[in-house]
Amino acid sequence: MPYEDKLISELETLKTSFTNTVEKIEKDIRRKDKIMQRSDERQQKEYDTLQDKLEEVKTLNKEIIDNQREAVFQMGVIGETRSKETANHVIRVAEYSHILALAYGLDEEEAETLRQASPLHDIGKVGIPDAILNKPGHFNDEEREIMNAHAKMGYDMFINLSGPIYQAAAHVSHEHHEKYDGSGYPRGLKGEDIHIYGRITAVADVFDALGSDRVYKKAWDDERIFELFKKERGKHFDAKLIDLFFENLDKFKTVRDKFKDEYKENGGH
Repeated sequence: MPYEDKLISELETLKTSFTNTVEKIEKDIRRKDKIMQRSDERQQKEYDTLQDKLEEVKTLNKEIIDNQREAVFQMGVIGETRSKETANHVIRVAEYSHILALAYGLDEEEAETLRQASPLHDIGKVGIPDAILNKPGHFNDEEREIMNAHAKMGYDMFINLSGPIYQAAAHVSHEHHEKYDGSGYPRGLKGEDIHIYGRITAVADVFDALGSDRVYKKAWDDERIFELFKKERGKHFDAKLIDLFFENLDKFKTVRDKFKDEYKENGGH
């Protein structure tokens, strides 16, 4: 066989071999594509199922949070009505706390947590005897000691419960009677050792309490409240929060006007 014919024959053989190899590779690729497609479809199906489950969990979690918020608010109302306060008192305190929290620099989520928790500031009053809780006159030393115990009672009710609202409620109930200069109760905390939730709620609660009628006092006018706040700046109250209170006074007044209540001759402390 001439050399050229031999070379052509070898080239034809190589061509045939190459073609067979290419066809095999193409088949393998198509088979892998089908496998990958089936895998992708399976993975997509699994992903879609997980997404559906995630949406169910989100919906359930929202329902739990909504129910928790409603339960917290109702507990706050119960705590206040024991001392003959109105439901609007806890609403106003909640809104005032939210205003101050945002002004102080807390993010919206944390400010909202405080708004939900602050109605529970006096929940510990459910453990105080009615004879003391609704006494029209001043407390004697023994009665004052019993009354002051409501802060620790509220803390004990929530500190072992999970969830940010309950944990916030523990701080609020325990520390909203502390004073910035260390002269408050129950632990005599001072300055920023007092949780910011307690410092904020203290301003909100006192503003609302002083501006509302009680069986043992008539509501103070605004100028008298403002004079006290300026006097107690850095003493009873965090100075920064008092400054923020005055900077946002119009918002406070709007809330107060929106959630007015009528005085009843059966108030408390």
